[in-house]
Amino acid sequence: MVKGAADDDQVTRWAQEAGQGDREAGAAFVRALQGQVRGFLSHLAGPAEADDLTQETFLRAFRSLPRFAGRSSARTWVFTIARRVVVDHVRAAVARPRTASVPDWQSAAEAAGAVTTGADDGVTLHHLIAGLSRERREAFVATQVLGLSYAEAADVCGCPVGTIRSRVARAREDLVAAWQADGSGTGGRRTG
Repeated sequence: MVKGAADDDQVTRWAQEAGQGDREAGAAFVRALQGQVRGFLSHLAGPAEADDLTQETFLRAFRSLPRFAGRSSARTWVFTIARRVVVDHVRAAVARPRTASVPDWQSAAEAAGAVTTGADDGVTLHHLIAGLSRERREAFVATQVLGLSYAEAADVCGCPVGTIRSRVARAREDLVAAWQADGSGTGGRRTG
């Protein structure tokens, strides 16, 4: 869960101090946001990519800290960088040619985590969230998983607040429909 406004103020101060060369403030800045950024990236790009993308996010942030003016909270600023890191990662992945010589697609799907047998609801929900469109997933994760306000999520995603509200509402509808279609929802469960 995202911490209160006073914590955002402190994180922003650490970012500004780190931008002026204070190493301790830089370490505090990373410690304060690293888990949330990793969670955000895990939902957007997948858990296998989250560590590398988190590192890339903070590398970009530290390169830009001397220019960070504090017009928004440092938390919102870092999530904006993280979103851009994911977009760049996806663009690079799409540009790379892929080769596959796996005759058994079922084994490949299981190995990639696309098929889960006996999964608990948390794992199933993670896969359902991963199935949302990029825009809806970004808005849903930012507001419902990370606890950003709609205004902060709008800053992170670079769109109006109303668009965030719409994307979150549609993401919820998509998740409910996918949950019920998957047979994982309460409609597909036997109760005794």
